[in-house]
Amino acid sequence: MNTPTSSGGVAAPAPLVVIVDDEAPVREALDSLFRSIGLQTLLFTSPAELLQATVPDSPGCLILDVRLPGISGLDLQEQLARNGIALPIVFMSGHGDIPMSVRAMKAGAVDFLPKPFRDQDMLDAVAGAIERDAQRRADNAALDDVRAHYATLTPREREVMAHVTAGLMNKQVAGLIGLSEITVKIHRGNLMRKMGVRTLADLVRQAEALGLAAAK
Repeated sequence: MNTPTSSGGVAAPAPLVVIVDDEAPVREALDSLFRSIGLQTLLFTSPAELLQATVPDSPGCLILDVRLPGISGLDLQEQLARNGIALPIVFMSGHGDIPMSVRAMKAGAVDFLPKPFRDQDMLDAVAGAIERDAQRRADNAALDDVRAHYATLTPREREVMAHVTAGLMNKQVAGLIGLSEITVKIHRGNLMRKMGVRTLADLVRQAEALGLAAAK
């Protein structure tokens, strides 16, 4: 399963629902249901077919039957996770049981629907999955932006950032790294401007997102 990188400046596509089920009537019914509310769909008969395909990189989710030809839906879930593919999954099964549903949910599935299910239950599950995926993408984009700003800092500014976000005062940082307090203030002002923040609280949140820790 490949996901092409989207280019900037392009309008966001409609959310995508990827359906994997070996029963043609189920695939066709779900395809009609999702398209009726303006969603894009991609249909596959097996995990192997999905893994060989190129899937558009847009917010969406994956609808998986638990029992599929070749590897099971649960095994596919694990394989996608190992490959770093975080598309939220809604499971469905005519043979589902409690152990299956527990395993799926512990591995990050959004929902587990027994067949037959109501259309509204499926739509609700997919809406929640798409919302989760959109939030994940927004969080990732925000983190990428923070990383890009952090990359513009000098080594000394990074050092000062690590210490001030760990709770040290300018005077303490100055004594720790062998600079004057006024020089630390200058570095602090410069790094906050480069990071695009105005308050220490915002800078601390960025440091936490970056996983920064002051050297002991």
